[in-house]
Amino acid sequence: MSTALQQAPRAVDARDRGGPAQPLLIVEHLTKHFPVRGGLLNRRVATVQAVDDISFSVRKGETLGIVGESGCGKSTTARLLMRLLEPDSGSVVFDGDQVGDKRGIAVNDMRRQMQMVFQDSYTSLNPRMTMAESIAYAPRMHGLGRREAYDRAESLLSRVGLNPRQYARRYPHELSGGQRQRVNIARALALQPRLVILDEAVAALDKSVEAQVLNLLTDLKQSLNLTYVFISHDLNVVEYMSDRVMVMYLGRVVEAGPVAEIYRHPRHPYTRALFASKPTLDPDRRTTEMPLTGDPPNPINPPSGCRFRTRCRFAQPRCADSVPALAAPFDGNADPTHLVACLVPEAQSAGAVHHA
Repeated sequence: MSTALQQAPRAVDARDRGGPAQPLLIVEHLTKHFPVRGGLLNRRVATVQAVDDISFSVRKGETLGIVGESGCGKSTTARLLMRLLEPDSGSVVFDGDQVGDKRGIAVNDMRRQMQMVFQDSYTSLNPRMTMAESIAYAPRMHGLGRREAYDRAESLLSRVGLNPRQYARRYPHELSGGQRQRVNIARALALQPRLVILDEAVAALDKSVEAQVLNLLTDLKQSLNLTYVFISHDLNVVEYMSDRVMVMYLGRVVEAGPVAEIYRHPRHPYTRALFASKPTLDPDRRTTEMPLTGDPPNPINPPSGCRFRTRCRFAQPRCADSVPALAAPFDGNADPTHLVACLVPEAQSAGAVHHA
């Protein structure tokens, strides 16, 4: 996490309704199941439990990192927050207003303050629109005049490190992957949002370009008073960018807390296995045995109780009977903001790992 972000005083956003203590985003019991259809009549024959009853909050000015294996529900969660997918149940509260509620905030109004950057920089852009047209499109749709919209587009191109004289009239195929992702970031900022969801936004970039884009995101967060939800499979990148981390497994949250606490003292067996699988250049920290065996269970028919129990060496009969709640660890000396969904005290304290 950038020390500059910790030291810089945060300006007050004129749109801030609840003050700094009120979370910008509160998610409660969010659920999304996808039907699997088959047979001659195309009836529902099964259900994929992509996101299953997850709750979390995002504080103003922070970066919440979300990690987990492929298929754990990270990207589905992002699309539910943006209402690109309609949740089956649960609620999303944006700065005190429930999204989609008549007495709260409409989805379109919420999207003016919450934007998203996707992983694939090429398919995110219209191949028939220039970079300036792509960035100016959303402001124009929300009532900004043509000249003002294009001025904003050129200003944002400069802000993300692209000279508008060179890039404003280019098309997506004329740019590199890193340049296209910078345009996507500029496009996400065109409506002057307060929260930006970054869904594997640097996953497709090579390491040198990735570092440049991460530094750009850090600078933008500070200068524009932004809040991030940062989704990635790269644990090192999440550690660098995040203030807090949320670990997902098979559609549920298994651990959440401050980034330093999670990385130094992971409590859930799955989180420890995830960290143990991180590549390292240190010969003294080479992994000599598999941190985790077996494939994740089928989300169509997940295990009862704790969904990780079929791969957990600490599993007990009660793990099959009860769904573990996300709560403070059994260790009384633990950070109370560090939450873990585990029923077995021995599993929470065994094999703690420390990362430099």
